[in-house]
Amino acid sequence: MGALLKLAVIGVLLAALGERLVKFSRRVQFFREIDPIELPNCQFIKGIEYGSEDIALLPNGLAFISSGLKFPGLVSFAPEKPGEIFLLDLNDEELRPSTLRISKGFDLSTFSPHGISAYIDEEDDSVYLFVVNHPHYKTTIEIFKFAEEENVLVHMKTIKHSALHKYIYVADITGRTFNVFEKHANWSLSPVKVVELETLLDNLSVDPVTEDIWIGGHPNLKKLFRYDPKDLPGSEIVRIQNILSDNPIVTTVYANDGSVIQASACAAVYGNKLFIGTIFHKALWCQL
Repeated sequence: MGALLKLAVIGVLLAALGERLVKFSRRVQFFREIDPIELPNCQFIKGIEYGSEDIALLPNGLAFISSGLKFPGLVSFAPEKPGEIFLLDLNDEELRPSTLRISKGFDLSTFSPHGISAYIDEEDDSVYLFVVNHPHYKTTIEIFKFAEEENVLVHMKTIKHSALHKYIYVADITGRTFNVFEKHANWSLSPVKVVELETLLDNLSVDPVTEDIWIGGHPNLKKLFRYDPKDLPGSEIVRIQNILSDNPIVTTVYANDGSVIQASACAAVYGNKLFIGTIFHKALWCQL
């Protein structure tokens, strides 16, 4: 009887665990497939071959793109190549990115840039970049000053964290929710809104003109982490309009099964151009 009881308990536990795994896999969309949504005149951006994981877009059309992320569990098409930051002028008819030099004293060999954001000093219009870095698979935030005349990023310092905005936008990748919090004068946060999405959210950007939210997403987490050249990870770009209203509008603007572009990580809009960046693949721009 004791052995039978143990087997019964083990069976119940395994059944409960299996049920939880099934629910979790459904929640995070391990096996989701997408129908393609194409945009006109999409072209790859020449020179970006090993990732365009995030983008920081200035009001004048200059864009900074992080490339070369190395992170456990994710494929890299150039594992020995250090990460880099590209500069791209979206006003040009022919988009030609250039690699920005980084000042001496910064350990470029371990540079693995992830998220990136830009800050413009109102006093002198200086541009500073905040770049999430993963040296040796650890996490730091690097602050650079952009010396535009020399096309150089001057490394200022390494920090652990920073916060800036009145409203804080948080993408919950496994929960598939876009969360809005309000930051108060005493630095406390209060929840404002939760928007549920179908895709697994990655990086987000805010259009400074329309205040629309643009998100790079992953339709299928299994394909992302178990990279198979015969079953490629897809891409999905989502726009959220009127995020602070009672009825935000959520639109899937672009979707691809990986046959064109793989593992979309970010999206940004300048004029009628949509930039799509990836974790480890190419970079794409399309006309809207």
